[in-house]
Amino acid sequence: MDRAVIAVEKALEQYGAPIYVRHEIVHNKYVVQTLEKKGAIFVEQTAEVPEGAIVMFSAHGVAPVVHDEAAQGKLATIDATCPLVTKVHKEAVRFAQDDFDILLIGHEGHEEVIGTSGEAPDHITLVDGPEDVANVEVRDPSKVVWLSQTTLSVDETMETVDALKEKFPQLIAPPSDDICYATQNRQLAVKQMGADSDLVIVVGSRNSSNSKRLVEVAKLAGASEAYLVDFADEIDEAWLEGVTTVGVTSGASVPEVLVEQVLEFLSTRGFEDVEIVKAAEESITFSLPKELRRDLRAEAAALVAERTAEK
Repeated sequence: MDRAVIAVEKALEQYGAPIYVRHEIVHNKYVVQTLEKKGAIFVEQTAEVPEGAIVMFSAHGVAPVVHDEAAQGKLATIDATCPLVTKVHKEAVRFAQDDFDILLIGHEGHEEVIGTSGEAPDHITLVDGPEDVANVEVRDPSKVVWLSQTTLSVDETMETVDALKEKFPQLIAPPSDDICYATQNRQLAVKQMGADSDLVIVVGSRNSSNSKRLVEVAKLAGASEAYLVDFADEIDEAWLEGVTTVGVTSGASVPEVLVEQVLEFLSTRGFEDVEIVKAAEESITFSLPKELRRDLRAEAAALVAERTAEK
């Protein structure tokens, strides 16, 4: 997620404002507001972007039709899709070419699910949790594969997979894990922390799938209560009554400064001792979008000139 945010900042620095971004670059209120102040303009539809402008696609990915819309609108594009999401898109295309029915485990309406489904709409069926499995029908039970939204809870995903395997014993798994490594690591840490905490505070936005999953994982791990907050000032001091241990974690796209503010808030209320829980080392990094190495303003101008010449 950091990669997508840095990509917007680099684009603004390199090309100047405005840089249009289709959907929130990541699901975090603070990040979006900060980028807006720097000159990013967030839009819901590609058609909202003026001809000849630069548009960036968010970390959640987009369907092929969105790339077509950008080309028709003579827009220069920067694709900031998370490489893990891109991997799922490629898997969807490959399995569709081999005529598999693809069962996509994810949440209806989430941008990532919409983007992945758009890669092979005739082959993909959304499965929104284990309770949805009973409704799933396939053409050939021997040619079925499951894929997953990258920001789900690992346990939630595997619960759905187990239910699907019971219905379709020949179900094939994707060649590698689809769940985001940063999401997995946070969930592992929350499992450890939640078991020892009276209260867990997750720093993240309410439209962030991976942040909401952390609240659920904390409760399942044994925390008496868990809450999701964007900022420290959203913490209700009543939550702290009778509490001796507070666990603090954050969603994958949350800036460190917001976590530090929560820790400071707790410190002034008697929770000074901090113990770090680390489930795994994160050493994976991804390069920035290749489009940032080109002169996109010139490319956009050329596209508009081309359209004018055609008229």
